[in-house]
Amino acid sequence: MSGAESFAPTPLMLSNGARARLAALIEEQGNPRLKLRVYVTGGGCSGFQYGFDFADETADDDTLVEFGQVALVVDPLSYQYLVGSTVDYEEGLAGARFLVQNPNATTTCGCGASFMV
Repeated sequence: MSGAESFAPTPLMLSNGARARLAALIEEQGNPRLKLRVYVTGGGCSGFQYGFDFADETADDDTLVEFGQVALVVDPLSYQYLVGSTVDYEEGLAGARFLVQNPNATTTCGCGASFMV
């Protein structure tokens, strides 16, 4: 019989591009406490939509996911929809944005801003 392996799931991942952009924004703002808040709200063409904000304060029930000098903050209601997701950053002809690659989404809209589970 083999021994049990230990596994610590990461609720969210942050791509290298998102880490670099977040670090640049923190430097531009001159606020090392700045974190990227990721949240889910009702709405959008698929039922739920992602939102992003910057916060230097966290609530007692927030989940803080740190990646070196940068961090993500997620409220408890949004957390359940984001477990296992990766936050990425892209620049293109339509502009620049943070986005979520969510393996829990069963349907997404064309722009990738809303989803259904």
